[in-house]
Amino acid sequence: MAMGTPATGNLLHPFTVRGAGGEHETQSMKNLTDLVDDGLKYGVPVMGVVAVGKELVRDARYFRLATRMGAELGAQIIKVYYTEEEFETVVSSCPVPIVVAGGKKLPELEALTMAERSIASGAAGVDMGRNIFQSSHPIAMIQAVRAVVHEGMSAKDAFALFSDLSAS
Repeated sequence: MAMGTPATGNLLHPFTVRGAGGEHETQSMKNLTDLVDDGLKYGVPVMGVVAVGKELVRDARYFRLATRMGAELGAQIIKVYYTEEEFETVVSSCPVPIVVAGGKKLPELEALTMAERSIASGAAGVDMGRNIFQSSHPIAMIQAVRAVVHEGMSAKDAFALFSDLSAS
């Protein structure tokens, strides 16, 4: 995906890479390559979404493999969960941009800290649905997340921004 290319959830066709190394790996990879072919045909970027089932652990080793597989099969961007340990190795092993999934609803400071650490580790962005729309002040929260991702603001300062915006 070229720098500066507009992309939204409507332009990206998400595909979940489930079962890398599991019983559904073959079908998952075929589904992804079919979507990539269609995406190339119609000019629609494909986002590979690395998900783990209940049987798989969220660790950097698995995410390094799964994100790289998604990219090598043609996904132009990959969405993956953040890991506290070795996340920078997940990002550095993937040849396409990575965005971090927000996951379950977290307290605002924790969500902003995850965003800060994700960006510091090399992620291109974050995708924080629940952490925005389930916030007590979603507009303030999205502005705080934007400040972390696009302006390099620390989580602590972004939380202060969130608090100030929430009070007004």
